[in-house]
Amino acid sequence: MRGYFQIIAFVLLGLFTAGGLYAQIGDPTSWTYEAKKKSGNEYEFVFHLTLKEGWHIWSVTPGGDGTLIAPSFTFNKNDKIEVKGKIKQVGKMVTETMEGIEGKVNFYNGQVDYIQTLVVKGPTKITGKHEYQVCNAVMCLPPKDRDFSVEIGK
Repeated sequence: MRGYFQIIAFVLLGLFTAGGLYAQIGDPTSWTYEAKKKSGNEYEFVFHLTLKEGWHIWSVTPGGDGTLIAPSFTFNKNDKIEVKGKIKQVGKMVTETMEGIEGKVNFYNGQVDYIQTLVVKGPTKITGKHEYQVCNAVMCLPPKDRDFSVEIGK
C-alpha cells in the first residue's frame, strides 16, 4: 500500500513541476493586428507574429501525422464584414521531419504574417479570436486563445 502512495505522490509532483515550468516560460509570442486597405471596400486583416528565438509555430497546413495544432482564426459575426477566401501565410516556412512525428511538418520560426481578405461595408470594429500552439526543440506549450480587435473608420 505504501508503494502505491509513493507512485501517486511522484506522479502528482511531476504534474505540478510541469505546470510550474509552463508558468515560468510564459508566452514566447508577440502579436499585433492591422487592417490594410487594398482597394474599394477590400482590406487585408494582418496577424503579425514575432516569436522568441528557439520557438516555432505550425503552419495552417502543418502536415505530419494529424496531431499538430494548426493556428486558427475566427472573426466574430458582424454584418459589416465578409470574410473572402482562405487565410494566407507570409514568411519563410520550414518543411522537415521531426523526431516523434510521422511525415514532414510545416512551421515558421522568427516571424510570420497570417493575412485574411475582408470586404468591409462601412466603419466598424473587427473582433474575434485566434488559437495557436508554439513549440521548441524540447516541448510544445498548451494551445492558447487570444482575442483581437481593430477599428476601421472610413
